[in-house]
Amino acid sequence: MKKYIFFALLAAVLYALNAPFSKLLLGELPEAVMAGLLYLGAGIGMAAVGLVSRRARSTDVREAPLDRTDLPYVIAMILLDIAAPILLMLGLSRTSAASVSLLNNFEIVATSLIAFLIFREKVSGRVWAAIVTITLSCTLLTVEDMMVGGEELTFSYGSLLVLGACLCWGVENNCTGKLSAKDPMQVVVVKGIFSGLGSLIVAMLSGERLDGSMLAAIVGALLLGFVAYGLSIYFYVSAQRGLGAAKTSAYYAVAPFVGSAISLVLYRQLPTWLFGAALVLMIIGTILVSEKGEENS
Repeated sequence: MKKYIFFALLAAVLYALNAPFSKLLLGELPEAVMAGLLYLGAGIGMAAVGLVSRRARSTDVREAPLDRTDLPYVIAMILLDIAAPILLMLGLSRTSAASVSLLNNFEIVATSLIAFLIFREKVSGRVWAAIVTITLSCTLLTVEDMMVGGEELTFSYGSLLVLGACLCWGVENNCTGKLSAKDPMQVVVVKGIFSGLGSLIVAMLSGERLDGSMLAAIVGALLLGFVAYGLSIYFYVSAQRGLGAAKTSAYYAVAPFVGSAISLVLYRQLPTWLFGAALVLMIIGTILVSEKGEENS
């Protein structure tokens, strides 16, 4: 049991690296290119891990492969995973990495609401309370505290882009859920490679370019994608097989707070009062979701 708890927490910490270190690389790479490289790094890296893993197995354990009946969900997953990281990178370039890390928790709200509205899944009273609390926290995070001869509050369009990314991932989570019985390594590789290539095509069509001076940043983005997306998903799936989906989600919920802490230290930022209030609300909402996960495990 401790091994699986470790896997869940490790998955959370690895994903928490995404926002703070992506923001560093965005100084060297355009947004859509960055999004593509992150997913491409995850896909290529996990394909290599899968190859090594298969060779190292003492027994031939076969997972159910994707087939033609999965195609609609696979296409939806890829398209949404093209849009979501591009929106995230655009938002990250316009607001703080600490706020983006916390805003990522809106994915919980988006996933639950879409599951309820479209897939008719039951949502408990505790989860509704968490949805309201997390949404209120996200509302506060979309407002930047600025001092211009007095206290003036201005709306953050960067935060709206991040919320748009979370909405895309909320739909994508429900589509990927339809593939949960299939080989998770294959799902991650397909998601990473095709979404990454799709994002790079969007980048090229929008006029973004790569050149030799970006080589170090390109390698850095691929490695970050492999660690923060690829390995994180791998350990998340490994944890689910020992803890179940609900309990794994409860442990994984620490990711936004770890990301915010890393960002505040890395960029030497002092949080504003709005950030502090949003943090408290986000913690309450996360506890509500986590306790629900414990009950269902």
